[in-house]
Amino acid sequence: MTEQTRVTGSASASAAAGGPGAAVGGPGGGSGSSRRSFLTYLVAAPTLALVTRAGADALAPQPAHAVVPTLPAIADLVDLGDLFILAGAPTSALLALAVEADGTIRFRLPREEVGQGLTTAVAMLVAEELDAPLDSVRVELDDARPELLFNQLTGSSNSIRSLYGPVRQCAATARARLVAAAAVRWNLPASRLTTANGVVRAPDGRTAAYGGLSAEAAAPGLIVLGASPKPAARHALVGTPTRRIDARAMVTGAQKYTLDLDVPGAKPCVVRRPPTLGGGVRGVSNLDAVRAMPGVLHVVTVPTGVAVVAETFGQALDAKAALQVVWGPGPADQLSDAQIRARLRAALPPLLVPPLLTPYVDAEFDFAFVSHAPMETNSAVADVRDDRAEIWSGLKSPIVARETIAADLGLPPAKVKVHVVQAGGSFGRRLFFDAALEAARISKACRRPVKLMWTRVDDTRHGRMRPATHHRIRATHLLGEVLSFEHRVAAAETDFRHGLGEIITATAASLPSGIGNATLAQTLFLTTVKSPYHFGLTTQALSEVPTGIPTGSWRSVYSANTRGAEEIVVDELAAATGKDPYRFRRTFLKTDAQRAVLDKVAAEGEWGRALPAGCAQGIAFHEEYKSRTACLVEIDTRDPEHVRVTRAVIAVDVGLPVNPSGLEAQMIGGLTDAISTTLRAGLHLDKGLPLEGSYSQFHWAKQRDTPLDVRVFVLPATGTDPGGAGELGVPAAVGAIANAWARATGSKPRSFPLDFDVDFTPYPR
Repeated sequence: MTEQTRVTGSASASAAAGGPGAAVGGPGGGSGSSRRSFLTYLVAAPTLALVTRAGADALAPQPAHAVVPTLPAIADLVDLGDLFILAGAPTSALLALAVEADGTIRFRLPREEVGQGLTTAVAMLVAEELDAPLDSVRVELDDARPELLFNQLTGSSNSIRSLYGPVRQCAATARARLVAAAAVRWNLPASRLTTANGVVRAPDGRTAAYGGLSAEAAAPGLIVLGASPKPAARHALVGTPTRRIDARAMVTGAQKYTLDLDVPGAKPCVVRRPPTLGGGVRGVSNLDAVRAMPGVLHVVTVPTGVAVVAETFGQALDAKAALQVVWGPGPADQLSDAQIRARLRAALPPLLVPPLLTPYVDAEFDFAFVSHAPMETNSAVADVRDDRAEIWSGLKSPIVARETIAADLGLPPAKVKVHVVQAGGSFGRRLFFDAALEAARISKACRRPVKLMWTRVDDTRHGRMRPATHHRIRATHLLGEVLSFEHRVAAAETDFRHGLGEIITATAASLPSGIGNATLAQTLFLTTVKSPYHFGLTTQALSEVPTGIPTGSWRSVYSANTRGAEEIVVDELAAATGKDPYRFRRTFLKTDAQRAVLDKVAAEGEWGRALPAGCAQGIAFHEEYKSRTACLVEIDTRDPEHVRVTRAVIAVDVGLPVNPSGLEAQMIGGLTDAISTTLRAGLHLDKGLPLEGSYSQFHWAKQRDTPLDVRVFVLPATGTDPGGAGELGVPAAVGAIANAWARATGSKPRSFPLDFDVDFTPYPR
């Protein structure tokens, strides 16, 4: 596969961002050190359907090159993605693919599409293994399926990593059965038949379309000798830049999101929320008057506020605004930014290495709370009856959503159906199902279907947020070598009560005193955060502080702040030792693969080129989830009111790239997130509520804030399996932007976002 690069202008957002039958199977082959197997069951029908399973691959150690080596971190040995793959292995056999009589290939995806391009990448894998046209593949999001256990959670850059083997095996098995069916029809050995473009071809030129073979391929007595996925060397589609399969629907408005669904009888619904986070309702003084307003159908109290259901959203919003509610206190009413920072500083444990005998670099950093701010706000449709319930929403953990909603409604889980709907962004937000649970409660109270919409202000203020963090780092050095690197992180507690996507770990995370949640937090931190450098004695530790503030995983979770801060200190170490930042990194990185992406951005970005005063370059590196990236940016700080990243060069190595165009979009999205949260975007917490209430106040990067010159280089395949990409792009970009700002201004960046003024009038509480 050739190296992919593209120049992109004005990137402004993270991107693109059925049928009857059952299963077939038998032992399948593998390649390299991977061991593949599949288990299948078959029911005769005019549709061929399959189920497959794949095991996890082993990790290969990398040699060390630095003078003072660093022992491997936990994340070097086993990362969170490895744990998810192992946990999901027992149910990875339950993928479903159907070849229908008209030639349509339907794949039921047990993950969520939130703009990351997952449906396109999976469609490519299916089309590749089936030798079918990409436009014949339909990827449909699966409903909540509790039998999948740990295998229906979308997160941790894990979807392609965990699905790559099973999806390919599933499609390869389908191809083998289609070939076997054609062999029986023509009385020829299967080995003499070939497949291409959705047909099976005989040596004499006869052809049979997949659709016409589907019933014969589903025959219970059909003998199939086995099926193996193609080796990467034979890939014709995988590895080729491919346009999103949903692109046209998205840009023409044809793509249906939750609020676009036409569920019979579902009426618009909004919720009046408390003036502080988590406050409760004590009473409504004008309830009768609001119920009498035009179009109002119901006004009901739920644990999260007062819900209004009306004939139109306009009428519901008017009634919501008219409500006079007496509110009870919330758990964080007395907290503002200053108190949060003080708590975090106090929570940091002491550093181990005293600065007594060697030169050292010390640094402390603060990162503000940040909204997920997806384009689509929280929304859900719910139809709750006395004996059953049906829910539609964008959900990344639909199994635990189904089980939690069932328990809350007092219904057996089997009587609750949860449909996963493609969502307009997430960045971790939709790991929680707040809107789905809230809509179910409102529907039950009103005894009618409802279509719930969170307003933009509600989504910004009352949605979950990335926790604020405080960091203390000390690095000691001597004679050009780094002897120790210590990093202590204190964070407002991240809520992990969605667990690993099912009720067992979700319940464990809800144990009293935060015991279970803290265990998940430490596991996530230790299996994602690691240093890529040989910096001698290296330690990274997390302390979390319960605050009562609703939080959730935000893109890159702990790595965005933790590794971003470390990359700033790496620049300061380089300065302290008299080294160039790029050369310094190159010396201490652990592997040739790491140096390859760093070298690529340095060469393509012309590292060290002359720039005007007030402008500068910055460079940084990050590795996570078996993938690695480097980022070089140029910044213009000559207008302090409008500091801009003017140019960016990114190199990325994910082992085996499935869709380079999708990877390019992921990296540009990560860059945009980093520009936003490093320069201007954050939430000011004031007496228990964020001040920001919209995009005009939560200063996310707009087109004018993003570079016209962005080049993303997807390196050729360096492995046989894909690594993760969704979390990868933020940390290196944070470090590169902060380092460029430091060089341009001569100041050390310590508090983020760098420009964090309250330059707006907050909405009323």
